Amino acid sequence: MEALQQELENIKAKTLLLEESRKDQLSIAIVSGDMDKILAAMIISLAAAAMDSEVKLFFSFWALSALRDPKKKAKNKDFISKMFGMMLPKGRNKLKLSNMNMCGMGPVMIKSLMKKQNVMSLDAMFKEAADLGVEITVCEMSMNLMGFKKEEMIDYPHLRYAGATTFVADAGESSMQWFI
Repeated sequence: MEALQQELENIKAKTLLLEESRKDQLSIAIVSGDMDKILAAMIISLAAAAMDSEVKLFFSFWALSALRDPKKKAKNKDFISKMFGMMLPKGRNKLKLSNMNMCGMGPVMIKSLMKKQNVMSLDAMFKEAADLGVEITVCEMSMNLMGFKKEEMIDYPHLRYAGATTFVADAGESSMQWFI
């Protein structure tokens, strides 16, 4: 019985250490550039931030299209970087749906339904996220591979540029981790 009691005490101590090492924080790695998936990430982020959880988003690969500012242009790009820039959506309002895109009609229909049902637009969600302190990290490696430059990214008060190790560190101290 004494050995069982000691084992229980050890488990309690380990559980306490684990609880203390995790923050009330949500970390989401977003790699999809599909409108519906970016919407899902933003809705979940806003819900968590509204509940006073710290939120850290890591945008990588195709998701970077959502962070491109359609009014900004980057100079001195090589041929492949220019091609990526032309082929990929420029900004969150040009994203396609993962299903039922229907030559661009799907996003138009979703945006119309969102407006009718008083669901915030992606623009409003990003503004609200900024107001709530949601941090966005742009994956530097993905940005470099795809030929994007910092000067063509959105203006966002909590935007930073870092690598995957930064996301892994953030996720490691988060009580919630997601991948979209």
